[in-house]
Amino acid sequence: MNLESWVAFVLASAALLVVPGPTILLVIGQSLGVGRRNALPLVLGVAAGDFTAMTLSLAGLGAVLASSALVFTLLKWAGAAYLIWLGIGLWRAPVTAAAVAPLAPWQAMRQAYVVTALNPKSIAFFVAFVPQFLVAEAAFLPQAALLVGSFVVLAALNAAGYALLAGRLAGAVNRPGVRRGFNRLGGGALVGAGLFTATARQG
Repeated sequence: MNLESWVAFVLASAALLVVPGPTILLVIGQSLGVGRRNALPLVLGVAAGDFTAMTLSLAGLGAVLASSALVFTLLKWAGAAYLIWLGIGLWRAPVTAAAVAPLAPWQAMRQAYVVTALNPKSIAFFVAFVPQFLVAEAAFLPQAALLVGSFVVLAALNAAGYALLAGRLAGAVNRPGVRRGFNRLGGGALVGAGLFTATARQG
């Protein structure tokens, strides 16, 4: 892979990642609730989820999802149900003037991982997106490793940036009414993302 192809991939990936999706909505909601101290597990979960999705895509699962309506539908509904469940939990989260008790690190990481990895649209997108930057004459595995590693690093940095920004805002929105509004906004957005995922068509 030449430098121009790699730079083009990095720029395109950065533009894609900066637009908040279900994963970033979850990161923002958790960081607003507990501040920056929960950022690292969330970032690790996002990185692991993107690594899983890209690796499965390049390993051929994306082709299966594109060709098998049953597999696509099952994965789509699993991801949608999880997003809706998280959204309802955030909407109903108790709000007090005191700091919200944080999730255990493994729980925060697990939630971020599942939301990121169980997104059939992401897997299908990687199948369509990544090959554009591969050089046919070069060895596949080194190129795939470079692209996966680059995307995962960018995704982790993006999630960390959103988490830190939301963590800063958490200190300014300690009033229960304001925090409840953020919780319901984030919860509603996650439910909406789940419904959108549930209605996504194959291909």
